[in-house]
Amino acid sequence: MAQTVNVNFKLDEEVKKRMEEACADMGLSMSAAFTIFAKKVGRERRIPFEVSADPFYSDSNIRYLEQKMADYKAGRLQLTEHPLIEE
Repeated sequence: MAQTVNVNFKLDEEVKKRMEEACADMGLSMSAAFTIFAKKVGRERRIPFEVSADPFYSDSNIRYLEQKMADYKAGRLQLTEHPLIEE
């Protein structure tokens, strides 16, 4: 059997909690899930899922949101109720 080593890294507490729950639902430990991930990356030489940037956090959208917030704080933004929002 191959020698095992410890790997330490930090996760956001909520991310860890959700991963633990998902792993438990699949009958896996987090260690087993990370081992599966590591083996797949090593074998395929790629991340085994699509990795992309969330456009919400793009520089242009952040600037847009900051401008909207500045307009709101200055009283220049008129808000209206959206017809899809139910009370």
